[in-house]
Amino acid sequence: MTQRKVAVVGVSLSDCGRVDEATPYALHAQAARRALADSGLDRTVIDGFASAGLGTLAPVEVAEYLGLRPTWVDSTSVGGSTWEVMAGHAADAIAAGHANAVLLVYGSTARADIKAGRRTGNLSFGARGPLQFEVPYGHTLIAKYAMAARRHMHEYGTTLEQLASVAVQARANAALNPDAMFRDPITVDDVLSGPMIADPFTKLHCCIRSDGGAAVLLAAEEYVQDCRTTPVRVLGTGEHVSHTTMSEWADFTVSPAAVSGRTAFQRAGVAPQDIDFAEIYDAFTYMTLVTLEDLGFCEKGEGGEFVAKDRLKVVGGDFPVNTDGGGLSAQHPGMRGLFLLVEAVRQLRGEAGPRQVHRPDGHLPDLAVASGTGGWFCSSGTVVLGRGMS
Repeated sequence: MTQRKVAVVGVSLSDCGRVDEATPYALHAQAARRALADSGLDRTVIDGFASAGLGTLAPVEVAEYLGLRPTWVDSTSVGGSTWEVMAGHAADAIAAGHANAVLLVYGSTARADIKAGRRTGNLSFGARGPLQFEVPYGHTLIAKYAMAARRHMHEYGTTLEQLASVAVQARANAALNPDAMFRDPITVDDVLSGPMIADPFTKLHCCIRSDGGAAVLLAAEEYVQDCRTTPVRVLGTGEHVSHTTMSEWADFTVSPAAVSGRTAFQRAGVAPQDIDFAEIYDAFTYMTLVTLEDLGFCEKGEGGEFVAKDRLKVVGGDFPVNTDGGGLSAQHPGMRGLFLLVEAVRQLRGEAGPRQVHRPDGHLPDLAVASGTGGWFCSSGTVVLGRGMS
């Protein structure tokens, strides 16, 4: 059976940042409507639906709220990498003819809920199963990332200043994004002098908390001619799960992106050096650094030097990363992986405005990678995208 080509044909964000009056369902609907309008297709073409993180039966509840009756669904939930993993599943289903058009949608009022007292900040994901062996020691999700960062610093001499430079460059990119939640410039000293959250992470090493939603519509190649936007083809995807308990993580300096990235590049038939820019999950500065290493953009242990050279900036950098400002400055309403795909597609289409990436020859970028991380480096999903359908 001939495999169909698959393209992202519609992307959008809901209102993001400080959204006090909307429900998570409303943000799902807003993002979905906007992505559908972006595509130019009729909602009747959607026969696949993917959702996670809301309700008791996420793809059933949210699909009903949106008035959809899909014949293909996915509710994979692996944290922040959920959406890259789901995009891979959706692309495979469309390629095989099991669905024609799949909508991925997410929405969260994480910031507004805490502000209104509807929830509190969670210190632990639970105390059952394997997690029960770690919970008594009291380390939080943030502390788990902090321990991994400390190990990289011990193993390879990575410095606090290098980690801080990731946050500084993310903020520089956010300054070019009118929709970013925080746009004022920051310095390495600003990052280092902030309140300590979990050693070595001060406040600005950590992602912001926002409200917001996103939606991505994927479709088979025969629908592309009816779309109003430049198609962005899904070239290759990969996924990998590593561990639940930190004691089962073989090496704190290697993320699961080392596997998912290698798989995605192989399936796409490209190499890291072919990629024009990257969108990387950045709940903490260390995630950006170690994921760049594990995707092959620099050697293991060289991430600190790589990021310290201001290479990640849209303006002045030679390898832009998190071009919208990322979770460190733009928005982070929870499982942010879907936002990576939206930004990558907008960049490949040439729709990013002041933060638009260009190749050295002045042309629009041809290839991008979006790589999401879930849990505490427990899972990874990587997607390679290319402009056009050739």
